[in-house]
Amino acid sequence: MEIGLVGLGRMGANMSRRWQRNGHTVVGYARTAATVDGMVADGSISGGAHSLAELVGKLSKPRILWLMVPAASVDATIEQLVPLLESGDIVIDGGNSYYQDDIRRSKELASKGIKYLDCGTSGGTWGLERGYCLMFGGPDDAVEFLDPIFRALAPGVASASRTPGRTGTPTTAEEGYLHCGPAGAGHFVKMIHNGIEYGIMASYAEGINILHHAGVGKAGREVNAETSPLRDPEHYQYEIDLAAVTEVWRRGSVVASWLLDLTAQALAGSPELEEFGGVVADSGEGRWTSVAAIETSTPTPVLTTALYSRFTSRGEADFGSKVLSAMRFGFGGHVEMPHPKDGGK
Repeated sequence: MEIGLVGLGRMGANMSRRWQRNGHTVVGYARTAATVDGMVADGSISGGAHSLAELVGKLSKPRILWLMVPAASVDATIEQLVPLLESGDIVIDGGNSYYQDDIRRSKELASKGIKYLDCGTSGGTWGLERGYCLMFGGPDDAVEFLDPIFRALAPGVASASRTPGRTGTPTTAEEGYLHCGPAGAGHFVKMIHNGIEYGIMASYAEGINILHHAGVGKAGREVNAETSPLRDPEHYQYEIDLAAVTEVWRRGSVVASWLLDLTAQALAGSPELEEFGGVVADSGEGRWTSVAAIETSTPTPVLTTALYSRFTSRGEADFGSKVLSAMRFGFGGHVEMPHPKDGGK
């Protein structure tokens, strides 16, 4: 099949390469002409375009436009595409849009005869070799038509052992791609997927951080009226090899996972992770997961706390902490202690 790919970043570029490996043709567009020309030159895309109009003009009908752009850019991109498209053409948003935006877009495009699919795409920069887990929403006829390009991106049934009890011909879910329902369903499932990801990552980070502090009893703690003493320093005398621990957990442990694999790899190369500042971004899915939990009265304390920890990593809690210090000083004259990162100065 022929795919018009809008967005040639880390994800889009590797998706193009995987499609081409499986016999599909990809015409790519990016805002920077040098990016397009470079990817044509190295064979990452079959052909290139320097404008959306040129891209649409190079595609056979019905045109398939797959968007791999930031969520904030999707509406503007669709707005530019619509005048160039015709009834029967298909637009797929493969990024991380908010599912409620998908519902709106689907209705707007349907009125013009254009079919819209939302496709949650998981696999990161490793997807070229490992394949991409795909969760999509949209009309049945478009999903059936696009099956070859979904199948080409997906990891395939051999990527995981078959679940006991499943027999017969493998389903698309076993292949690594799933039609989750009507408009918005794909991004809704991907939203929850990323919310869970936040929680898993936070659990690893917090647990490994406890191991990192397991030798605090050796260093001693300043004795003063403002700091709770370490009651039993002899209980915290360990120097834990974090790289070794994460490595052993990869083998036979119930907490083994690909995220743990990546953690072990990072710690093996840099035991103190000096190259990282600990400022953790959130691209929206964790927030939307928490909103959905509230609106459906679904308790998600772990996932929501994981989101808040990312806010804290960026200094968003700093003013609140100052308020706490001000209150403690006000009611009890408690003097604020120097920040540990300042070396106690």
